[in-house]
Amino acid sequence: MVDACFGHPRLAALYDPLDPDRGDLDAYLRMAEEFAARRVLDIGCGTGVFALLLAGRGIEVVGLDPAGASLEVARGRPGGERVRWIHGDATALPPLRADLATMTGNVAQAIADPDIWQETLRRVYASLRPGGRLVFETRDPARRGWEEWNREDSYVAADVPGVGVVESWHEVTDVSLPLVTFRTTYVFAADGEVLTSRSTLRFRERREAEADLLAHGYVIDDVRDAPDRPGREFVFVARRPGEGHG
Repeated sequence: MVDACFGHPRLAALYDPLDPDRGDLDAYLRMAEEFAARRVLDIGCGTGVFALLLAGRGIEVVGLDPAGASLEVARGRPGGERVRWIHGDATALPPLRADLATMTGNVAQAIADPDIWQETLRRVYASLRPGGRLVFETRDPARRGWEEWNREDSYVAADVPGVGVVESWHEVTDVSLPLVTFRTTYVFAADGEVLTSRSTLRFRERREAEADLLAHGYVIDDVRDAPDRPGREFVFVARRPGEGHG
């Protein structure tokens, strides 16, 4: 099931205005350049920010997301016609020979169901050309990042053009590791509407993620630090072996 923050039209339209700093994508842009990627699969592309950055560099991009409301935002962005948008999860992937597949932000952790995660890794492997890479990040559970997901630390009141002031905050509702569930509340000053979104993330240990990748035939080239959040996340660089290794 798609979280309301991505699937509800009113909330999907707010996703970027409430979190405008996407400096976390810089590292992925550098990796696309590092690996000379000409065809990229952006898994969990959401409102299309990263996909359109890639397309603006002349890269062929397929953006995949199960949230139709987020994809509508993506399609409506300037340059949206440059990207091939697909509504669905990894089971909806057509035959591809991608140089690079990415899961930016919380995408990998949001695939909390173990069976769906395994199927995603299998399908992505099949969509990569030999030598193509999968790159994704996941928070280090040892850092216990969810302890900062409370109203005091996460409260934001943003004046969104055309919408008005929107208040939002996070509250953890359950910690049953490796799963953490939290609720995000949105309050619209213009009409008083209150919307909530419930999300569950899986905090994978490094060894768990490595074992999953190896079980599906990937070679792990590197496990990097997230440059914008040093010491807080693992960034996995995995490769489908075979000819074309660059």
